[in-house]
Amino acid sequence: MNKLEVEATPKTPYLMFDPKNKTIIIKGRSIPENSVQFYTPVLNALDQWIQEKTKDKVTVSVQLEYFNTSSSKCILDIFKKLQELNKNGAQIDVTWIYEKDDEDMMEAGQDYQTIVGIQFKMVETEE
Repeated sequence: MNKLEVEATPKTPYLMFDPKNKTIIIKGRSIPENSVQFYTPVLNALDQWIQEKTKDKVTVSVQLEYFNTSSSKCILDIFKKLQELNKNGAQIDVTWIYEKDDEDMMEAGQDYQTIVGIQFKMVETEE
């Protein structure tokens, strides 16, 4: 599996999936024309990790300033695959970073955390 790195645009976040270091980073705005198409490479790579039954530590960092409904569904799909890895014995370390006073983004992280049952490290940053 090769490293996947997509630079941020005004509509898409910086996205990095590093299989060697078991790291995923999503940062920026996520309002792509086609969210499913944008996130499919990461979802496919996670499927491969599930098939390989990886039990390694997986580090995930999410720092979104805004995401639309279709991105929300794709991000949930990523977390559901991480949940499956966790059930198979992998340690999932999620850091959810949100701007100070952005209660919507803080609550979004808390909602994902509740849905998938993985403890997130919630980090508040200055704007």
